[in-house]
Amino acid sequence: MPAPHPLVYNTAVADFRRARKKAAFQQVMARLRGRPSDLLAYEDVCRHLKADEAVRMGVQEISLDAIVGSVGRYKDFTRDFLPKHDSDAERWARVKTAVMDMVGMPPIDVYKVGDVYFVIDGNHRVSVARELGGKTISARVTEVKTRVPLSPDDDPDEIICKARYAEFLEQTNLDVLRPEADLYMTFCGHFRHLLAQIEAYKQQVAAETDQEITHEVAVVRWYDEVYTPVVEMIEAQGMMRQFPERTAADLYVLLSERREEIERSLGWEVDLDEAAAALAATEARRPRGLGGRLLQAIVPPELADGPEPGQWRKFQTGRNLDRLFADYLVAMGNRKSDWQMLDQVIQLATLDNDRLLGLHVVSSLEAVEGEMAQAVQVRFRQQCAAAGVAGELAVEAGNVVETIVKRSVWADLVVLGLEHPPSGRPLRRLGNRTSQVIQRCPRPVLVIPAGAKRPLGRVLLAYDGSPKADEALFVATYLRLRRPISLTVVTVVTEHTPPEALDKARAYLAAYGVTDAAFVLRQKPIAAAVLDTAVTHDINFLIMGGFGFQPMMHLMLGSTVDEILRRFPHPILICR
Repeated sequence: MPAPHPLVYNTAVADFRRARKKAAFQQVMARLRGRPSDLLAYEDVCRHLKADEAVRMGVQEISLDAIVGSVGRYKDFTRDFLPKHDSDAERWARVKTAVMDMVGMPPIDVYKVGDVYFVIDGNHRVSVARELGGKTISARVTEVKTRVPLSPDDDPDEIICKARYAEFLEQTNLDVLRPEADLYMTFCGHFRHLLAQIEAYKQQVAAETDQEITHEVAVVRWYDEVYTPVVEMIEAQGMMRQFPERTAADLYVLLSERREEIERSLGWEVDLDEAAAALAATEARRPRGLGGRLLQAIVPPELADGPEPGQWRKFQTGRNLDRLFADYLVAMGNRKSDWQMLDQVIQLATLDNDRLLGLHVVSSLEAVEGEMAQAVQVRFRQQCAAAGVAGELAVEAGNVVETIVKRSVWADLVVLGLEHPPSGRPLRRLGNRTSQVIQRCPRPVLVIPAGAKRPLGRVLLAYDGSPKADEALFVATYLRLRRPISLTVVTVVTEHTPPEALDKARAYLAAYGVTDAAFVLRQKPIAAAVLDTAVTHDINFLIMGGFGFQPMMHLMLGSTVDEILRRFPHPILICR
């Protein structure tokens, strides 16, 4: 290379010093942010990603942004190829001078791994090209095959995760056995959890069948029978949209690893699909933005509203269940009426072999281990066991309404005994626990008045065409298709509910083959019309939508639901 022109060379040295300052600033900022700014080391990446054969691809024009590492000089430059050492000044300036003197630069040599490149020879040329604002550079490319590809956006943490994934694939051969499988995780250290699951599954099959299976068979069956159904549930619940920075495998591990912790906290056994639904529901209810957080802070719990109508159905229809109500949350006190209510719930649960999740809320942590709480727990289990129903009861200290609403996401139906119906007076309505649970609960609520008998047989659906009434229509249709019940539908005509609402219900039922329901059209007042229809048709089970008013309006004006809760002596299923 000829001697550089002094003026051009001095300019290049000045450019180097500016590049060094940028590099120093980037390194400081990287430390403050806790993120590495170094180039990736080719040897480390290939060792972790299990590099295989190499193929020469000839000279190509490659993107400078896709060059993320170096074979031997990864400690000499930042990730943006800014020089890190003053000792590089002369060499860097000579390369810059050659470019400015129109001498040009020969092609660099690189390894291609996935969609990224590692410099074999030409690190200074890359640094200068980037400093000059170039977009591409000429390079002799050798492509190296790996089990897991890389992309230019991968940071060092992601490279580590991909390396761990490559090790997982090497141990399981899953990418060969199930080519469509993608178990990449951002939780880098959790692939060992999946390996442990596969080994546990293999041992479980051997214990159940008294026959050993090969490691490959265990991998395939675990993927097909354990992992895939849960991921399908995660996707059906819409959780991937709510956790955009995580992968399906991330959420699978999160759910499966936390299940034991959650079970200890709840005092109930929890399935993975239940955990998925609960986490999705929790994320959906989280206040969005500053306005949402402020509203949550200033609105008292008594006036808080629940989720939008139909949210529960979206979660339920995505679950792999053969029935709509598999788990009942049963709020238990220790009154005589509570145990009578439990008898009624057990009769319902035996129809489909459903599970009862009892909940006894106490006022203090000391009371959790108290004699009364323990007595309630023992009696609940004994009563369930005597009827052959799966049942377990958890005891928790806290606010009754808050605790029921919080835990309701783990159940399909919430059951309340009705000892004290909502009052007709506004201030007394404010403190009514039944009204608050109905208003805020994300699940249907079954209210069983004290002394109620015959929990299901002759069913009345109160239908006004509203979104919450549509949920009640859905449940009534399900029960009619599943049980030998008689069904009557009543619509009360008001300024907001036209007679055509009854035709809508008739058409919906007919679409599912229900043609033997009775249909009744009445005039307001609404509660009186519904209650009179119930008496006329000897109804012993009522299904209806929840409160139509927002909490503040409900507090001031009351509602049809309140009046029916005060006057209807049989179980009422309230949907939202």
